[in-house]
Amino acid sequence: MKYLDEYRDAEGAARLLGAIGRAVTRPWAIMEVCGGQTHAILRYGIDQLLPEGVELIHGPGCPVCVTSAAIIDRAVALAEEGGVTLCSFGDMLRVPGTGSDLLSARARGADVRVVYSPLDAVALAVAEPGRQVVFFGVGFETTAPAVAMAVLQAERLGLANFSVLTAHVLVPPALEAILADPDRRIHGFLAAGHVCAVMGTHPYHAIAARYRVPIVVTGFEPMDILDGVRLCVDQLEAGRHVVENAYTRAVGADGNVLAQRALEAVFEVVDRDWRGLGEIPSSGLALRPKLARFDAEARFGPVVPVVTETECIAGLVLRGVARPTDCPAFGTRCTPEHPLGAPMVSSEGACAAYQRYRPRGPS
Repeated sequence: MKYLDEYRDAEGAARLLGAIGRAVTRPWAIMEVCGGQTHAILRYGIDQLLPEGVELIHGPGCPVCVTSAAIIDRAVALAEEGGVTLCSFGDMLRVPGTGSDLLSARARGADVRVVYSPLDAVALAVAEPGRQVVFFGVGFETTAPAVAMAVLQAERLGLANFSVLTAHVLVPPALEAILADPDRRIHGFLAAGHVCAVMGTHPYHAIAARYRVPIVVTGFEPMDILDGVRLCVDQLEAGRHVVENAYTRAVGADGNVLAQRALEAVFEVVDRDWRGLGEIPSSGLALRPKLARFDAEARFGPVVPVVTETECIAGLVLRGVARPTDCPAFGTRCTPEHPLGAPMVSSEGACAAYQRYRPRGPS
């Protein structure tokens, strides 16, 4: 932490880069698991500043990007049902399903509304009792507590016209899925600070020990990321594999206990299908049976998986196997204005980051 405490400027960055360079004796591949970190890495050229031998690989850190096409299809279908208002965060509107997206559904006349909080959807259900209001719950452990609180509020109010289409996913099972790949080349992880601010660091200790990989909890500023890389490289060179917290100003070992209690009260852990990664056991959250009356799938019918062929290589990008620029469609047939896949749509997507900071073709 001394680098961050004393040198939050170019001199500090140079010192951190020098420390990393002096420590490296062999190639190391480190995956960041946060779309915000990916954008910071590309924006500030951190990957290009690192010494030879240290490679940063982008992981499935964009919650919008890993939301399966099947559940987006279900959201579109719900939005187009009569008497239904579908509420969502704005970054979900242009994410493609297998045939459409929520923005197109709204253009066709569906009642799709952008909200800034799940509680906005609860308030809408109170204000419009004649309509069924469905909130599209997407995201990692960071957004799930707010959805849990919205469900508890709807229960307290006795609302019969509010439900949640749940697509929440959990980070630790995704890391295990990546590490279980026999062809993996990941040596260490930078864990997302905001996820750990909610859940703490405890969920990562078993993963670090089982797979013998260092996991460093890291923030989002360039200096945070450089310091995380330094700590990860130091562990790798020393043959250590533990969880380190480099984001202590926001993350405690136990996380946010109140948020965890809300999650426990509302959700249970289930298997979940991830875009590009397939089904990962125990990687999702679903409403508990006692709250099934607030479950949009129970109320309107379940998600029906659809398999389609596409030239988008989002799956390879999300697994860290390929970079966006490896895709023949990147920056030409696939752009933020006309995306073929979710990573080009989301503000946290890796493809969007490359198109913004290292574009190919028209920018």
